[in-house]
Amino acid sequence: MAAQELKTGTWKIDAAHSVVGFSVRHMMVSKVRGRFEKFDATLTVPADPTQASVEAVIDAGSINTDNADRDGHVRSKDFFDTENFPEFTFRSTGIAAKGEDFVLKGELSIKGTTRPVEIDLEFNGSTLDPYGLDRAGFTASTTISRKEFGVDIEMPMDGGGVVVGDKITIDIDAEFTHQA
Repeated sequence: MAAQELKTGTWKIDAAHSVVGFSVRHMMVSKVRGRFEKFDATLTVPADPTQASVEAVIDAGSINTDNADRDGHVRSKDFFDTENFPEFTFRSTGIAAKGEDFVLKGELSIKGTTRPVEIDLEFNGSTLDPYGLDRAGFTASTTISRKEFGVDIEMPMDGGGVVVGDKITIDIDAEFTHQA
């Protein structure tokens, strides 16, 4: 389905049918995966869908790696310091075609630090659901350096390497509903 088929107007993320996930290298030999349980996003689509914009907010404290002790540590000052920085934000600054897909450019803010990011974006299509709502789906992925966002804890291992890697892969499956 071509991007031109995306209906103009305002779209809101359907959090019940979306996932904001991540993975990070652990102990140099495996990856820990997790997700954020609370997030919101608004997609605005003008007549030219290549001029679309996205604004998103993630509740940093809603991290879930299926390990309560680890989640508590990641919420602490060692990592996200969610008491002082309760949200991550993203605001798009542009979109460009990349083959049949797109690159979404924007500014990501984590722990008081804002940096430019590029997100690989796939438009999965749109449909009218049985309840009369227009729905659109997207898959997005990017890799960031946690240190560049002030999440700079160093936990070296005795034999070399670190407990937590620097590169964080963010994967998003987003379903939006048309509002107006």
